[in-house]
Amino acid sequence: MLVDIGVNLTSSRFEKDLDVVLQRAVSAQIEQMVVTGTSIIESVRAAELSAKYPARLFSTAGIHPHNAKEFTAESVNELSSLLERKQVVAVGECGLDFNRNFSPAEDQLVCFEAQLKLAVDKHMPVFLHQRDAHKEFVEILSRYVEKLPAAVAHCFTGNEAELLSYLEMGLYIGVTGWICDERRGGELQRIVNKIPLDRLMIETDAPYLIPRGLKPKPKSNRNEPSYLPHICQTVAECYGLSFAEIETYTYKNSRNFFALDKMQL
Repeated sequence: MLVDIGVNLTSSRFEKDLDVVLQRAVSAQIEQMVVTGTSIIESVRAAELSAKYPARLFSTAGIHPHNAKEFTAESVNELSSLLERKQVVAVGECGLDFNRNFSPAEDQLVCFEAQLKLAVDKHMPVFLHQRDAHKEFVEILSRYVEKLPAAVAHCFTGNEAELLSYLEMGLYIGVTGWICDERRGGELQRIVNKIPLDRLMIETDAPYLIPRGLKPKPKSNRNEPSYLPHICQTVAECYGLSFAEIETYTYKNSRNFFALDKMQL
């Protein structure tokens, strides 16, 4: 059994066939999925969707750095209320993204730190995003990480130095189908085995980042949770371990990180 720790099931790309997508996930032995919240509105939608599939779907509540310009003082109260819902299991997706700067850097810094403070207050794990902002990201996170119950670097695509710094801070690492792409994921393939097995988790980030090498090749470029075993197999090959070993570790880590073991199917 596997857990997909990051999937954007509120995306419009799942509107027409979500039930079928979820059925395929279950058939592929994906026991539980965590739906990513990226704004107040999307976090509400993620929580409501998860409530329709109790013990199968869970969600995060947060404001993605792309949406940081929408952050207000009231946002903290709205997120705080969402985090009281049983199915909401982490703060995020939050962090910094200076690659495209859809929100000004100053807004991102304020929004990120506010969510870390909230996670500390709520004693909840954090689902993190970082792109082209490693220095500032580490500076802010380092002030809170020891007070957090846990934190995961979602969709890690960085270099070895970044990976080692995250591991030194005690972060879990989320690996996506990026690792299945030998063209841009070659470095991740090389360094992934530096992640201690007790801090490794896997995710699809669907509908984005469809893995290369799927057989048969999907007609659509839409990623979905049922492709998670392909990612698990690629990770296993990079470690020189069996699928079953990576399956066991990532399942246990994910269930513990999000406290899903308290919520039985």
